[in-house]
Amino acid sequence: MRIWLFLLVGGLLVAAAGRDWLDRWVDRTELPVLMADTSVEVVDRDGRLLRAYTVDNGLWRLGAGQDAVEARYINMLVAYEDRRFWRHKGIDLRAFVRAAGQAILHGRVVSGGSTLTMQAARLLEDSGTGAWQGKLRQIRVALALERRLSKQEILQIYLTHAPFGGNLEGVRAATLSWFGKEPHRLTSAEAALLVALPQSPNARRPDRHPKAAEIARDRVLYVAEKQGVLTPEEVLSAQMTPLPGARQGFPALAPHLSDRAVRAAPGAVWHKLTVDLDVQKALERLSVDVVRGLGRRLSVAVVVADHQTGEILASVGSAGFSAADDRHGFIDMTQAKRSPGSTLKPLVYGLSFDQGLVHPESLISDTPVRFGRYVPQNFDGRFRGELRVRDALEQSLNIPVVMLTEELGPANLMAAMRRAGMAPDVPGGAAGLAVALGGVGVSLEELVTLYAMIPQGGVERPLHWRMGEKVDVRQQVISRSAAWHLGHILSGIAPPKGAPRNGLAYKTGTSYGHRDTWAIGFDGKHVAGVWIGRPDGTPVPGAFGAEVAAPVLFEVFQRLKPKLDVLPPPPPETLMVGNGQLPEPLKRFRGRNAVFAAPKDALELAFPPEGARLSGVEDGVTIKVKNAVLPLTFLANGAPVITDARATDVILPMDGKGSATVTVIDAKGRSDRVTFWVD
Repeated sequence: MRIWLFLLVGGLLVAAAGRDWLDRWVDRTELPVLMADTSVEVVDRDGRLLRAYTVDNGLWRLGAGQDAVEARYINMLVAYEDRRFWRHKGIDLRAFVRAAGQAILHGRVVSGGSTLTMQAARLLEDSGTGAWQGKLRQIRVALALERRLSKQEILQIYLTHAPFGGNLEGVRAATLSWFGKEPHRLTSAEAALLVALPQSPNARRPDRHPKAAEIARDRVLYVAEKQGVLTPEEVLSAQMTPLPGARQGFPALAPHLSDRAVRAAPGAVWHKLTVDLDVQKALERLSVDVVRGLGRRLSVAVVVADHQTGEILASVGSAGFSAADDRHGFIDMTQAKRSPGSTLKPLVYGLSFDQGLVHPESLISDTPVRFGRYVPQNFDGRFRGELRVRDALEQSLNIPVVMLTEELGPANLMAAMRRAGMAPDVPGGAAGLAVALGGVGVSLEELVTLYAMIPQGGVERPLHWRMGEKVDVRQQVISRSAAWHLGHILSGIAPPKGAPRNGLAYKTGTSYGHRDTWAIGFDGKHVAGVWIGRPDGTPVPGAFGAEVAAPVLFEVFQRLKPKLDVLPPPPPETLMVGNGQLPEPLKRFRGRNAVFAAPKDALELAFPPEGARLSGVEDGVTIKVKNAVLPLTFLANGAPVITDARATDVILPMDGKGSATVTVIDAKGRSDRVTFWVD
């Protein structure tokens, strides 16, 4: 009896010593890095994936926790791989005994005894499965993991590191590549395939070995039914589901903006942008469609923002993110500094309204002018004479806006651009009058920022693309009334051919040499800009913003929403009267040299305008005179042609083609003259 008691006590002591030794052995375990690098992700405002980046070794490895994965996948995984996962401490002795018995009975390995914790240990260290030394190491690491981590944390290691064929690691990378969706939306058939793949990820790839993949998937479905995870009906439906025939590409939306986000915060693995995935996707498709109908080497860029919040909702830097084509798609043309053409003209007019130089109903002259050596011309080479300021802006005439810029001073125009949130580049460093016509470098995003200010009552509206970013700088660029006048005028511009007359406030621009075409527009909530041209800066002969970029701008708003938001009402201080009710100084624009200008009742040769080109005048040129005292004398190139004329409208015979100078002299001896060209 004593000997048995002695043996019992000795056995207990040995067991205790063995347990203590095992505890110390497990506690001394040096664990590998528990979570390797995962792919950097860029997501939209709702957390939807826009773009992901591979880790250093070219693997797609996206993080995924249990809460981000469809529950049926977790249940099927546990049922198939480790049914006692939630209860054991890292190893399952019953599974080991079963696996050993089956191996002895069949003479080969029929089933494994590895738990999910042991598989997580193997994945962390990339250790083999066959050699007993490797299996012993997995057991030790598994026991240590169970002591230091929760079951959910261990499961996350498996979900992040499990191989799924090729360069795919982790269930989230697998679902995106094989099924094109996130893992919280898996079907039973899809979940079963993903349970089966990690055991032989390359031998069971459905795109290369569909039969092996189908057999493995159906085996998982059989076990899931046997364990009560799936019903027979669910299993039958899953077995009839075809396997994916090819891998899908990972999302690569907003690639230029995604790269900007990563460069701005290189240490972050998750970047949340203000971009709306649906809007971004729609405008990227539109951009591809647009360039398909254009010539070689042309590209397009689009920026859309909510001017009420300043959030950029879409940013398309090119019509395809590639360095392999002749469109230079890798260049982000939303950031490139280019000549804006006529798109700065609204700012000039807004500043002029505030300075009391003009009102939208003021009259202004569109006639030949010279500023030293600078002689501005309208785009078509014609002159319109005297017209309303609003008409000059609607028609995008050059001479009136240059005259206003001279009065304002180019430096003040540049200062206003900076107050609006722009960072213009001036060739040579000194701004001249040509700035008003695009003689400055700005980006598409900056122009959209400028136009966002107008519906915001003239207050600076900085744009931002990182979700949650606070932008506090708000400066008054132009007054509320000036901003309303601009919106009212721009919304009255006729839309391009085929576009709806929906009241979109917009302005087009074409840079010198037809290198860049622009269209920027806004309604009561959104602002958008379109650039079309060649990224290398070479000319595009015959391209005009009104014909090329404007139709795309209207299409952008149609894809953005079904109906435009109305513009804000005029503020109470807005002066809304006709020319006759304006104060005398505002009825007609008079620049700083007005004291030397001719009186308003001076004799004027009103038609043809200075510099005009006329054709089809075989029967003579119609001459019209204003403010004349009859009779009149007309000279052509210095020679009298008509004398003692008793009418202010006459037909002057012309000999031949070329330049002609016509002079009129009235009864008071006053004279005026114009020079034009006969084709």
